[in-house]
Amino acid sequence: MSSAGNIPCCWGSAPTRRPGWCGLAPPLRSCEIDYLDNGNNKMAIQQADKLLKKHKDLHCAKVLKAIGLQRTGKQDEAYTLAQEVAALEPTDDNSLQALTILYREMHRPELVTKLYEAAVKKVPNSEEYHSHLFMAYARVGEYKKMQQAGMALYKIVPKNPYYFWSVMSLIMQSISAQDENLSKTMFLPLAERMVEKMVKEDKIEAEAEVELYYMILERLEKYREALDVVRGKLGEKLTSELQSRENKCMAMYKKLRRWPECNALSRRLLLKNSDDWQFYITYFDSVFQLIDESWTPPLEEEHSLEGEVHYSIEQAVKFIEDRITEESKSSRPLRGPYLAKLELIRRLRHRGCNDEHKLGDPEELMFQYFRKFGDKPCCFTDLKVFVDLLPASQYTKFISQLLEVIPLSATAESEIALPDDIKALQQHLCVVQLSRLLGIYHAMDKKQKLTVVQELMLRYRHGLEFGKSCLKTELQFSDYYCLLAVHLLLDLWLEEGEETAVWQCLTLLEEGLSHSPSNAQFKLLLIRIYCRLGAFEPVAELYSSLDAKHIQHDTIGYLLTRYAESLGHYAAASQSCNFALRFFHSNQKDTSEYIIQAYKYGAFEKIPEFIAFRNRLNSSLHFAQVRTERMLLDLLLEANISTSLEESIKSMSLSPEEDDIPWKDLRDNRDLTVLFNWDPKDRDISEEHRKLSLEEETLWLRIRSLTLRLVSGLPTLSHTIQPKNSEKTAENGVSSKIDTIRSLLQQLEATVDSGKKFLEQKIQYPVLGPPPTRMAGFFSNGSCQCQTSLFYLVSDIYELDTNGLEDSAEVQERIGNSFKSLLERLTDLFNKCKGDLIEVRDGTLKTHPNLLENLVFFVETISITLWVSSYCDSVLRPFKSNLQKKKKKKKESSLAMPPVFTHFLDYVTDLQTLTSNVIDYIKGLEIILTALKLEDLSLKDTLLLQEEKFTKTVQGKVQSSYHHSVQEIGELLKKRLDTIKKLKI
Repeated sequence: MSSAGNIPCCWGSAPTRRPGWCGLAPPLRSCEIDYLDNGNNKMAIQQADKLLKKHKDLHCAKVLKAIGLQRTGKQDEAYTLAQEVAALEPTDDNSLQALTILYREMHRPELVTKLYEAAVKKVPNSEEYHSHLFMAYARVGEYKKMQQAGMALYKIVPKNPYYFWSVMSLIMQSISAQDENLSKTMFLPLAERMVEKMVKEDKIEAEAEVELYYMILERLEKYREALDVVRGKLGEKLTSELQSRENKCMAMYKKLRRWPECNALSRRLLLKNSDDWQFYITYFDSVFQLIDESWTPPLEEEHSLEGEVHYSIEQAVKFIEDRITEESKSSRPLRGPYLAKLELIRRLRHRGCNDEHKLGDPEELMFQYFRKFGDKPCCFTDLKVFVDLLPASQYTKFISQLLEVIPLSATAESEIALPDDIKALQQHLCVVQLSRLLGIYHAMDKKQKLTVVQELMLRYRHGLEFGKSCLKTELQFSDYYCLLAVHLLLDLWLEEGEETAVWQCLTLLEEGLSHSPSNAQFKLLLIRIYCRLGAFEPVAELYSSLDAKHIQHDTIGYLLTRYAESLGHYAAASQSCNFALRFFHSNQKDTSEYIIQAYKYGAFEKIPEFIAFRNRLNSSLHFAQVRTERMLLDLLLEANISTSLEESIKSMSLSPEEDDIPWKDLRDNRDLTVLFNWDPKDRDISEEHRKLSLEEETLWLRIRSLTLRLVSGLPTLSHTIQPKNSEKTAENGVSSKIDTIRSLLQQLEATVDSGKKFLEQKIQYPVLGPPPTRMAGFFSNGSCQCQTSLFYLVSDIYELDTNGLEDSAEVQERIGNSFKSLLERLTDLFNKCKGDLIEVRDGTLKTHPNLLENLVFFVETISITLWVSSYCDSVLRPFKSNLQKKKKKKKESSLAMPPVFTHFLDYVTDLQTLTSNVIDYIKGLEIILTALKLEDLSLKDTLLLQEEKFTKTVQGKVQSSYHHSVQEIGELLKKRLDTIKKLKI
């Protein structure tokens, strides 16, 4: 356990004592704290109670008890106990530290500020309490108060760090200010004057202070002044990073468009290190800027402040040639000069210059580069950037030229020439990757592709010989052969509908994973393909083995959460959503700690980055999706099964009026390039694909969010109203509730229309690009129409509830027609769930994962039907009861019952029958899946003998996953049927 801890007084120093419980009284340390540290919270509470019997006013014991209560789920008791202590405004370090820990665990950092505000008033000269108060403000982003606290601290203890905390707080006020003009006319100028005061008094001591001054000037766009600071005496303190001064000078030269200095400085830095790519880019940028401006050097003075300037193509060509000459004398081969030559050719060609011939033929240069660096894994990624310099007619010739220089030798066992060592293998792998990139494989027919797949797998298995000594955590040298073979098979599957190809993809990937258990690419590709086949069971384990860290839960988490629920694995879906949400919820607390550390150690330039990072995560599209789907899933699994819908919604703090999704600021943080790809540009994921995917995801999120809010509005309508008592309904705010429902329904209709228009574009994303949403299935299988009509039914039932049974023949008829229409639509949806999940055709397997998704949508729609039906029941039951009472009073057995009761009873009976039929059908699916003997099948044509073991594994996993899905769907539907049976008026 840890608490606030002491704040260091010098940049870069460690805390003077470790934070924690070190200052607490011995009896507390040995009892409650040990129990709390070990997670034995109940014993900690008991020990605290014993102490409090002896010492009723022992504040720290009370707080430690509160921590134990908080950790055992008794939040209200813990809060009450903590507030008792806080109200006394304690000043002892033990109580303050313990309360700080408790409030952080409660996610109430604002209470820590009140705690230390009171402590500072009582002990106004305490450096420690003032520093804790500053950090408490930092946790909640109270920048104005941070500025004041920093200055108050500096007056008590005049140390530079405290003064600059105040300055940084001014910068944060400028960043957070909505009025940019206010930022540049008030906050930043004040911060600048505060630093200038320290400069004039010669009080600048540390690099962090110079960094802060530079940051202020840069934000004020005073680039000349910032440049003077970096080049002057203060700049000498910038030593913690390599070339820190030079990089800052370069940044200011670019802002000031001082291209001579940019050029001279980058040239000088390249003379020191001719392998630093960033300076080649700056060098070329500046050369061409100077050419465009027709710049010439002054006659008598130096070219620039940074020395000699190159301002012509001839000079640039000679400079690059000189770098290559120097490289040839170097003891270590450098890639930079050779790639710089290709970069210069590309720029000259782009500008339409005729000077590129002076540098040589790009094809020959790339060939020479391959000869020099072809055995390095980076060779492909280096050349990938420049392949557009080659004419398409030369692609095949270029690849043949590369193959000729690779030392391959044929063996007696194989007709194919194979490498004798790892170096030759790496060279050949580079050529194969380039072949894919240049589209050579894409131009092949089916037979040729299958031949190449077999060759690649032969090379892959041969390459395993070189990796026998590799550890399990290391990748095999030949893994890319296997991946490339899978990519070719994916082409056959998606372009020509070859179902056999997808099974072989899985077979080869499972084989590859058995030799390289740590290969993330194998796992990611397996996840994508299993999900495409509708088999989620193996995916959860694969994703877990990736051991995703921190931000990866946002960038690649969509691979898991997109499919878990939609394929009927409800338990796994809950787990994956919890996993993702845990990261997002901890982000706020974690980022606050990063910010505090940045203040402590003077890393001021990182503070805006941390805050931007936090905001980016809070606005994450994936976060909004997971949160919405998690709540819908909880309702699906719990509402009206283990708890009532009203209780479930209350526990989630859901309100139909509230929309907490930041629609305008939604950020798509998905990493859509996480899978390796060797496709040509025209087949690769484009910026247009990204935009369309974001639009689709946002539309689907709106539909799901509106559905959730509509469901959350149902319990607010479930009450008894006296007929035609319009004044009372308005007084209770009930009429506004139905208005909210109707407004949300209109929004849902509009979003559905937008979604349908979007789908009319019939967008096809690349196979390794973003997975499509469930929106197309939602519309095509009829779920959308069912769910929308259910919420219209709510509106009609409400109207009947408000106006009474008298003179409501039209409304009753409308409700009766809605019941009939709804049952027809549900029956149609059920019909679209029928079929074989796995179909054996001509000795091969054909899967129909869309049937699983339809079944999941059916269960969800039945659940919403049940919640709406429960609302109908709650409205009609009192009416029927009143009518029966009237019958008894008047003794009129012949009094006609309104038709709405008959409509509802017939509807509930038919709904029960339909649900029973679906359950029976699911039982039949289970029996079929259990009886299916897939091990007797074999994949014809392409299957090799050594692949049979992995083929059986793959088929078994898909079959088991389908079986598991059907079981979970069936179990949930049985629970729903039990609840439907209770609907009786």
